[in-house]
Amino acid sequence: MSDSMSIISLFWQSSIVVKIVMLILLAASIVSWVIIFQRGMSLRRDRREIEDFEDHFWSGVDLNELYRELPSAQPTGAAHVFRSGFREFNRLLPKARSNDAILDGMQRAMRVALSREETRLGRHLAILATISSSAVYVGLFGTVWGIMGTFQSLGSVQQVTLGVIAPSIAEALVATAMGLFAAIPAVIAYNRLVSRVDDLMARLENFAEEFHSILHRNLQGRTSEEAA
Repeated sequence: MSDSMSIISLFWQSSIVVKIVMLILLAASIVSWVIIFQRGMSLRRDRREIEDFEDHFWSGVDLNELYRELPSAQPTGAAHVFRSGFREFNRLLPKARSNDAILDGMQRAMRVALSREETRLGRHLAILATISSSAVYVGLFGTVWGIMGTFQSLGSVQQVTLGVIAPSIAEALVATAMGLFAAIPAVIAYNRLVSRVDDLMARLENFAEEFHSILHRNLQGRTSEEAA
């Protein structure tokens, strides 16, 4: 009896539709765990890179030197925001007629960089959200389908006992259990990862504002010196 009620036995005894549902949920669970570990490690790495760059930025290093130190490949995080803003600042500085035009152009460049960072940081989280919201319903579909098949088969049985219907009901309920197994970790991890992305984006936005204030003060000082 225990062998017939094991998960593997229930899987093999279930209908083809329920088998497909279980395999889909198993694949969804594997995908969600891969995304959880991959995005978790990536966001920890992004946090360290932002902290390292901000420490270097606030150490008093010359901004032109810091810009030259950035790798030729596209940087990420705060380095990406800094590079986009400072490059646009230097491009507009000899051409723009007013400080406001320089600062506006720099802000636009940093907004684009922030938008790209938000997209990069939130990569694959939509898949995790889909799994967390749909896995339970997919499992419930498998359960309903299995129970329908059970009642259809009971129509030809003269005497119905618990021993007859218990294995069939258990087969159907395994699909719901697998749906919960896939959905619960996915929804917890999704909320946690989204919170971390929001924290990193808030930090990048604060850095962009501080960087804008620094260049604004530099322009004001430069204008005062020219006026004198």
